[in-house]
Parts: sequence; C-alpha cells; structure tokens
Amino acid sequence: MTSAKIAMLGLGSMNGAILAGLLGSGVSPADVTVTNRSEASAQRARDEHGVTALSEESTPEANLKAAAEADVVFLGVKPHQITDLCAEIREALKPGAVVVSVAAAVTLEMMQEALREGQPVIRTMPNTPMSVGLGVVGLAPGAHTMREQTETVAELLGASGSVHILDEPQIDALTGVAGSGPAYAFYLAEHMAAAGVEMGLAPELAADLAAQTLYGAGRMLVENGGAADAAQLRRNVSSPNGTTEQAIRTFDDAGMAETIRAGAKASAARAGEISRSLC
Repeated sequence: MTSAKIAMLGLGSMNGAILAGLLGSGVSPADVTVTNRSEASAQRARDEHGVTALSEESTPEANLKAAAEADVVFLGVKPHQITDLCAEIREALKPGAVVVSVAAAVTLEMMQEALREGQPVIRTMPNTPMSVGLGVVGLAPGAHTMREQTETVAELLGASGSVHILDEPQIDALTGVAGSGPAYAFYLAEHMAAAGVEMGLAPELAADLAAQTLYGAGRMLVENGGAADAAQLRRNVSSPNGTTEQAIRTFDDAGMAETIRAGAKASAARAGEISRSLC
C-alpha cells in the first residue's frame, strides 16, 4: 500500500465508508487525520478508528491543520460546501497535495477555480459498499494531476473496491449506474422481502432470504465476468415454462427493464442538473 498522509475533511457517510475501507486494507490510523464539526463526533472517530480527529468546535482551524500535513485530502462535505472548503484550505495545502472530492456533481473546474493555480485535483464518485471492501468508484483526474498522483489515489481507493479511471463526462453515467446503484439493490431486496411476507413468511426470514439471494447473485456475477454475462446467468436459471421464467415474463410485461434503465438515466441527469445549479 502506498504510504501517504491522508486528511479527510468531513466524516459523513461517504468519507466514513472510505475511511473504513482504508483502515480495513491496512492503512495505518497514524497516517490519517479527520475533521468534524463537533467535538463529540471527533471523539467517536478517535474511539472507533484510532485516527487523529480534530473538531472545528475545539479547533477552529481544524481543516487547515489537517490539510497542511496531507499528501491526499478527501473532501467529504455536501456538494454546495465543496468550493467554500477548497477556498478555505487553498493556502494551507502543499503544492503537490492531491485534493479529492467524493461529492456528487462537483466538477473539476469548480474545484480548480477555488484552489491555487496548478493544485492537483481528482473528482470521484464512490458508492457506500466501499465500507465493506466491495465498492465501486469512478475517478477523473484534473488537468494538473500527474499520473503518479492518480495512481496513488486509485491504489488507496482500490483496497476498498473496484476503481475505474474515467474522463469527467462519464462520471454522471457512473453515478446513475453505480453511485446510486446500491439503493436499487436495497429497493429490490425490500420488495422481494415484502412479497415473501405477503405469501406468509416471517418478516425476518423474508428479509434474510432476499439479502442472501442478492449477495449470492452478485458474487456469481463478479466471478463469472460481470454484467456482460448477466443475461446468460439469467437464462441458465430460467427453465422453459418454469417458475423463474414466469417471474421474468411478469417483470417484462410490467415494463421493468425500461423502468430500471430510465431510473439510472434519471439519476445521471440529476447529477448534471446539480452541477449546473452549483455553477
């Protein structure tokens, strides 16, 4: 694992997921500094992860102190706060420090304009399964980011999931498929379990059946080459006139395939809308 000093400014759900993955992969807590608004949140980070944690409540310059020593700075605040945070830390950053946004819809141009000229930046779109080492993250480097810096960030994130280096225009599409994708799986599990309850299963059993089925199917997809083989895997378990074929036919008759595609495209389109609203 690359040795780098890491700052995580804001420890919300996404930076929290990344932190869990980093530490689980062997990154030393001594190499990580996180910042939170409240001292109570900072103390939880110290207790749970063993990292250095600064709070704005007790240390007003927490973000500046964390950023000043870092080689890689993950920005984990809400999208509308990213450029203000970039402006706050711009003079504290080392010239070669890489600033990485994990916020949806914040463009490279927005970050570059708020930081010093030439500061390396990377836009990412991770998803929450990174917290269990099974995430997906898209990564788009800025104009001043060197290959070695991109590779360092990719290695750090790669310990928690699958990293895909993309051109920035592809990030919104990745958001629609993978960034929002875990919610699609949870939604499917929710309604699979609800159907089980309606057919007489205990709620706990129905929920476990749905969760384990999705987990196992996902493992099969990954181990058989990914979604490119999804259709064949589906055909393999769809005997003519059998139970599975009947379910798939019902989904098709309801327009489920088109609805799933429309939902993913709507997510990507919304990411673009948010980007424009932030300009």
